[in-house]
Amino acid sequence: MHRRDSFDVMTGIMAVAGDALVIYGGIMLAVWIRFFSGWVEFTEELPPLDIYWQGAGVATLIFILIFAALGLYKRPQLGTFGDKIPRIMRAVLWSIGLAMILAFAIRTDPPFSRLATGLAFFTVMGLLSIERYILFRIEIYLARRQSIRNQITILGTGENAALLKDALENDPRLRSEVTAFLTIGDEQPDPGIPPEMIRGSLDDLQTHIDSGATNHIILSQMTISHPEMVDIIVKCERSMMSFHLVPDLFRILTSKVDIHNVDGVPLLGMGKWPLDHVGNRILKRVEDIVGSLVGLTVSAPLIGVLAFLVKRSSPGPAFYRQERCGESGKPFTIYKLRTMPVDAEKQSGPVWASPDDPRRTRLGAFMRNYNLDELPQFWNVLKGDMSLVGPRPERPHFVERFKEDIGSYMWRHIYKPGMTGWAQVNGLRGDTSIEERIKYDLFYLENWSVAFDFKILVKTFFARENAY
Repeated sequence: MHRRDSFDVMTGIMAVAGDALVIYGGIMLAVWIRFFSGWVEFTEELPPLDIYWQGAGVATLIFILIFAALGLYKRPQLGTFGDKIPRIMRAVLWSIGLAMILAFAIRTDPPFSRLATGLAFFTVMGLLSIERYILFRIEIYLARRQSIRNQITILGTGENAALLKDALENDPRLRSEVTAFLTIGDEQPDPGIPPEMIRGSLDDLQTHIDSGATNHIILSQMTISHPEMVDIIVKCERSMMSFHLVPDLFRILTSKVDIHNVDGVPLLGMGKWPLDHVGNRILKRVEDIVGSLVGLTVSAPLIGVLAFLVKRSSPGPAFYRQERCGESGKPFTIYKLRTMPVDAEKQSGPVWASPDDPRRTRLGAFMRNYNLDELPQFWNVLKGDMSLVGPRPERPHFVERFKEDIGSYMWRHIYKPGMTGWAQVNGLRGDTSIEERIKYDLFYLENWSVAFDFKILVKTFFARENAY
C-alpha cells in the first residue's frame, strides 16, 4: 500500500548504519568482557586482537545480510516496538550461529573464544534493543512531520471500513489519510464513519478517481459480485491507481494462507502454523520442561507459605482442582491455590470472576491481583497438560457455550493451553470480550516463536489489568 520514497530510503539507511555500529560495538564489548574486564578469569596469554577486529567486521556484514533477509530494513516498519523484539532476537540467533560456524570453520590460530562468541549474543542483543527503540521513536517523530503521501478512499461503510480508517490513521509512519468512503449496496454506515466523508456509492467510483482526490483504493468487504470486483480492479488499473482489499473470509488468519496449484487451478487455504512442525513442538516442550522446573524450584517456598495462609484464612483445602479443556478439547485437571470459600459457586453455578468479586477471600483477592494463585500450574506444565504460554484453558461449561456462538473459537484448542498468553498480557481475561480474546489467541498461534514466548513471559510480570 505504501509507496517507497526518499523518507523510507533515509530511515532504511539509518537502520542499517545504526545496526552496523552497535553490532560491531556489541561484539567488541563481548571481547573486552572476556579478556580485559577482569569479570571472567583469564590466565593465558592474550590472543592477537587483530583477528577479533577483522572477525567482528565480517560478523557485522553477516548480521546485516540476515537482518535484510528477515525484512528488518523494509520500510515503513509498522506495529509497536515490542512486536519487533521476537524478529530481532531470531535474527541475532541466526547471525550468531552462522558467524560461529564460519569462525570455527576458518580455524584461526589461536581459535576464536567460544565464551566471547556466546557473550556476543547478549551484548549485541542488548545494544540492538536500545538502538532500535531509539530509531523507532525517531522514525515516528520524523514521520509526523512529513506530508501525507497516501490519500485513501475506502469502498464500504461497515465495521471493517471504520476499523480500517482508525488503523491507517493511527500510525504516522504510513503517512496516510482516509479522504472518502463509497457505500456498497444498502450497507448501513458504521457510527464511527463521519457522514460528511461518505461521497457517494460504488457507482461513483470512476468519477471519484477522475477527480484526483485519491491515489489509493481499498475494498473493505467482499460481499460484492464477481463482475463488480472485476470492474473495480479494471478501473484502478486504467487509472494506475493502487488497490488493496480486506479479505473477510480470512480476516482472523493474519498471515498463514497457502496457495496451491492443482493442474492450473489455484487453491487458497489455511497454511501450516509454526507449531504444526514437529521440530517446533519439540522445542516448545523443551522450553516448557526447563521453565516449569525452574518455576517450581523458585516458587516452591512461596507456594508453601501461601498454602499455609490459605488453610489458616478459611476452611477447606489449600489447593483447588478444576476441570478445564486442554489440547484438542480433552479435559484435564488444573491446580490453583484456593482463592474462594469451598462451594463458592453452589448457588450461582459456573460464572466468571468479576471486579470486586464478593466470593473471594481477602487473601484470595491479593493472590489473584498478582497472579500468585496460578503458581501450582507449573506442575500442569511439567506433566504436559499445559504449556508456559498459550491460550488460557477454559471450563467445559463455557467451551460448550462459546463453540456454538463464536466463530473460530475451537481453533484455540488445537494446541496446549498456557499459564499465561498473549490475550492475558493485553488485559483480555475475566469478564472481557471473548471475540477479542480469540483474535489475540489465534494471532499468537499463527506467529509462535521462542522469542514471542519470552516476550509474553516478561510482560506477564507486569500484566495486572483485569486480574480479579
